[in-house]
Amino acid sequence: MSDEWSSRVLITDRAADLLGRLVARHGPVMFHQSGGCCDGSAPMCYPDGDFIVGDRDVLLGVITTARGEPGAPVWISGSQYALWKHTQLILDAVPGRGSGFSLEAPEGERFLTRSRVISPEVEESLPPIITGGQVEEGAELPEPIGPVEISGELGEVCRIVRA
Repeated sequence: MSDEWSSRVLITDRAADLLGRLVARHGPVMFHQSGGCCDGSAPMCYPDGDFIVGDRDVLLGVITTARGEPGAPVWISGSQYALWKHTQLILDAVPGRGSGFSLEAPEGERFLTRSRVISPEVEESLPPIITGGQVEEGAELPEPIGPVEISGELGEVCRIVRA
């Protein structure tokens, strides 16, 4: 099991199981973190290559299914990354219907992005970010990370504060 602070993006066991079902049905997939839907909590899952990544989009990391099957890159727009760069995103799955364009829409579960703040010490130890432009120029993708046990309950780690 990988260290929970070794990547800017993690996947829970439940989300990795859902990802495995989607990969079995659709082949390789990719994620792009939505900025305009569901207060930014809905990562969109597409067949790999169906969403065109921009030169300034940021690759947060590559995740695997529960069985370690092919990694799915997780992207976020450059402008949204600028706002969220001090957070670690945690892809989870919850009951419900996904967005109409995301592959999990008919599955009865949907992906949900949770987040938590990355301390400055941890941020210094993370691999440098890679942009879509760098990948297009041949930059090497990071090693895929599988499901990670996250310390604390997700409700505690990713608390919603209401005013």
